[in-house]
Amino acid sequence: MGFDKERDVHRIISKALALTALSLVSTAAAAQVASTPASAPALSSLQANDDISRFYNASKNAPIWFRSGQAESAPLLATILKRSAIEGFTRGPQLAAEVEAAIAKAQSGDAAALQAADRALSSAWIAYVQYIHKPTPGMLYGEKWVTPVTPTSFAILGQALRAPSLVTHIKSVSDINPIYAGLRDTAISEAAQPNGGNSARYAANLERARSIPATGKFVLVDAATARLWMYEDGRPIDSMKVIVGDKQKLGLPTPMIASVIWYATFNPYWHVPDHLVKKTLAPNVIKQGEGYLKKNGYEVVSDWNATQILPASSVDWKGAADGTVHVKIRQLPGATNSMGKLKYNFANSEGIYLHDTPNKALFAQNNRALSNGCIRLEDARRLGRWLLGRDPVAPTTAPEQHVSLPQGIPVYVTYLTAQPHIGEQALVRDIYGWDGHSAATTAAAIQSTAAGS
Repeated sequence: MGFDKERDVHRIISKALALTALSLVSTAAAAQVASTPASAPALSSLQANDDISRFYNASKNAPIWFRSGQAESAPLLATILKRSAIEGFTRGPQLAAEVEAAIAKAQSGDAAALQAADRALSSAWIAYVQYIHKPTPGMLYGEKWVTPVTPTSFAILGQALRAPSLVTHIKSVSDINPIYAGLRDTAISEAAQPNGGNSARYAANLERARSIPATGKFVLVDAATARLWMYEDGRPIDSMKVIVGDKQKLGLPTPMIASVIWYATFNPYWHVPDHLVKKTLAPNVIKQGEGYLKKNGYEVVSDWNATQILPASSVDWKGAADGTVHVKIRQLPGATNSMGKLKYNFANSEGIYLHDTPNKALFAQNNRALSNGCIRLEDARRLGRWLLGRDPVAPTTAPEQHVSLPQGIPVYVTYLTAQPHIGEQALVRDIYGWDGHSAATTAAAIQSTAAGS
């Protein structure tokens, strides 16, 4: 688990090393100009209707859903809305009924009825698209680049109007990414089984899967299976085992995070968390003497910038052991350093990062929820080779050597107890107990979806 030091150091290094990648952020920010931040309040019905009217006025009432060659798009929209209750969009079935009624009226051939129907379908589509762009509950967003934005009505309708194939477009938008689409479709299939099968478990994962991109190069860490995946062009090209946070014994699960990796750190220090100083280091110093610190490469520092190295004799170790005295201790790079030889930092409020480890034997265990929250890598060099595009070699033997990546790589730390992206649908153990509440809240929606299908 991280702390203030890790956050402060990350901020300083990111500013210094990410300058060459600022164009990426600028491009992403420019693409969001026409979008509303995800945290902004939802549009009122009156404002949404006004936006739709202004769009149609601007496009001279060009039809979206009933234009030539797009006959299958309106029925597909109704299907998407019918099933959307399982995604948590509770208005979906009602909007589907309104869409079907509008389609029936449009069949009269009356121009006014056709225009009204087109607008009704657009209104329903806007509501659904804005819903699925909501942030994932409980996810920490460390960079604006990877923070979801709610697209405006104009942006949504403009994309639909310009789409050569509206069916292809709305299917792509509603599928979000292959993992999400697989989870959703399996949840719907399971809902048709006696007592709903395992539909609630699959549906509980949908909000978590929603933040994963459909394309591009990114790192995906799944705490539920303790695995890391390297994605390119929307598909995994490599993976490795990781060790994640221990909730059961330590109460420190690895949180869900979306952020960006800008640099690698060679020969990192390990800044020992307060709870480990209290639980382990201070008691060992009391039992074994100050030689314990030297033997294991620890040193006491005045602050996290190591302004001054302090003598161990200056510390009240009994006070440190009972938690009344706070002492800052770092471990020097070396064979026993808990960070190993490489660390990959990314901005987040909990100081979580990816790092090497000298204790490789733990990766043979089935239960790899063993850390204080940070993510230990089975092969930090292999990940570094993929991130850097070359063999990861430290510039010097000095501690804390920061090397910027050719470009920022997004990282998504999530929790998927249903696994559609590993070749077949499968459920895994809910090690953090996060499925229960989500599954319970989706049960009624699942029953509604099954009844209407």
